Amino acid sequence: MQKNWTINDWQSGYCNGHIQLSDLLEYVASIDNDDNAWIEIATPEQLTAQLDSIAAQNAKDLPLYGIPFAVKDNIDVAGFHTTAGSSSPLYMAENDAHVIAKLKAAGAVVIGKTNLDQFATGLVGTRSPYGAVSNSFNPDYISGGSSSGSSVSVANGVVPFALGTDTAGSGRVPAGHNNIVGLKPTKGWFSSTGLIPACRLHDVISIFALSVNDAWQVAQIMKGYDAKDDYSRVHPATAPVAFSLGKIAIPDTLTFYGDSQSQQAFELAISKLQAIGYEVTPIDFTVFDALADTLYNDSWVSERTFAVEQLVARDELLPITRQIISQADNYSAVDAMNAEYTRAALSRQIQQVLSEFDALMVPTAPTIYTIDAVNADPLTKNSHMGAYTNFVNLADLSALALPNVIADDGLPRGITFIAPAWHDEALANFGHQWQTALDIPMGTSEHHYQSEPAQTTQSPSLIPLSTVFANDSSVELAVVGAHLSGMPLNYQLTDRGGVLSEQTQTAATYQLFALAGATPAKPGLMRHSDGRAIEVEVWRIPTARFGEIVNEVPAPLGIGNVELADGRWVKSFICEPYGFEGGTDVTAFGGWRAYIAKQSESIT
Repeated sequence: MQKNWTINDWQSGYCNGHIQLSDLLEYVASIDNDDNAWIEIATPEQLTAQLDSIAAQNAKDLPLYGIPFAVKDNIDVAGFHTTAGSSSPLYMAENDAHVIAKLKAAGAVVIGKTNLDQFATGLVGTRSPYGAVSNSFNPDYISGGSSSGSSVSVANGVVPFALGTDTAGSGRVPAGHNNIVGLKPTKGWFSSTGLIPACRLHDVISIFALSVNDAWQVAQIMKGYDAKDDYSRVHPATAPVAFSLGKIAIPDTLTFYGDSQSQQAFELAISKLQAIGYEVTPIDFTVFDALADTLYNDSWVSERTFAVEQLVARDELLPITRQIISQADNYSAVDAMNAEYTRAALSRQIQQVLSEFDALMVPTAPTIYTIDAVNADPLTKNSHMGAYTNFVNLADLSALALPNVIADDGLPRGITFIAPAWHDEALANFGHQWQTALDIPMGTSEHHYQSEPAQTTQSPSLIPLSTVFANDSSVELAVVGAHLSGMPLNYQLTDRGGVLSEQTQTAATYQLFALAGATPAKPGLMRHSDGRAIEVEVWRIPTARFGEIVNEVPAPLGIGNVELADGRWVKSFICEPYGFEGGTDVTAFGGWRAYIAKQSESIT
């Protein structure tokens, strides 16, 4: 095993016999903590307890079999201490947080708890009694916080994914400063049971990974309603699976605090967006700034005070943490109600602005500072880090931080895409598109993003990229004729938020017929022992919109199941036997496009 492996690399290693579960013991023992990323690294006993549980199960049933991951130390892991960045452990966790239990059940292995800004109060990664976490590219610079240790453990390739939390940008700023992906989910999509909150109303558990694929695969395991979490929500079936407008908003005025390289990086991101076909439109950013300002300059800070004082006395805190939470003494209950009314009004305005766009693109952070600069001016420099993050959770938005460029100073400059609640999958699909077009390595490695995973010995536990984004919020639909991209009925898919997942073939057991009298021209697909593989496209349709498509299917066509070349069965357009009467067998063409192209040649 080696550093900078993605989830797929780890899976391949196990599948091909290059590594064994027991190798994790030596691997974890070799981890150093020169960057202060770790508060508690797993002992052999802690690892063995987890490995024994996994070994007793069928590896093919565990999608994250033996995959190591790190956990921010404000999330409970049974048998590990929880400190939340306090100078001594708050307690030994007896139970796993809800999401940890899910990941362990999928075969993942916790190899340690990571450093953070104390009680998740900060965006810099320097506010910890365990030391400032060094940037993965230059140790003189901040890593970003508060999920500093988790981000650096991924960027340095120690683990393929790690959990952080996000209230004001803690799951995004560290991603931007370390050239990795930071998935900030919609509030309530992941359970917060077992999390020590910073602001319970707005906290979410977040995911760091080298690639969008890995982050999304982990999200599919972590997601789900939890009746024990008062703020858990049920994912709506109408959630979009892809961007559909082709329009991205950006702030009309941007502040980089004199950092010309960050400014150039954002201008480059705009050019990249345009190159992959998106219209970029500047918007008035006043309302976003106004909401961001309320997070620390209004009574919302009282939520942090409440959370911290349930666990420790103020005099046990770092001076900077104590200074921040003491601001709550200046606010009353009336102030708290006024703050909520202001938040609701500004959030509504933000939702209205964003409704005209697929997403808002912002710099993940406007600049990056040295650790010494932050220590010399901790409040001001920290506030700069939240310039484009603080409003997101208050407005109930989803967000995805993505790599953008390694600047001339050798430091990463990331970007973040922000969309309404429950647009997580649409953001992830776009993130895949963005990383595919991006020409920089992942994290600190020399490895570039692969749009398709490397070929390995087949195993049910290996998840093909084409199915990474498939989940119970969407239906996979194979189309073979008039619904193909560029064909007359394709709009029936795109108008309902459908997204093209893959271009592939059926199993080699199908015949294709051009149906007699169909307008527009349509094929019919028939399973037959003398058939061959037929070209198809697999689209993913939001579950709640799938019925609308079914309702539009005219006789003799219908919706059934079709086997793909890789053995999967998906929904597809099929044809009643009587529909083939008078039709033309076009199987030899191997697909509808080739047949239509030949017909066009004949006409001309």
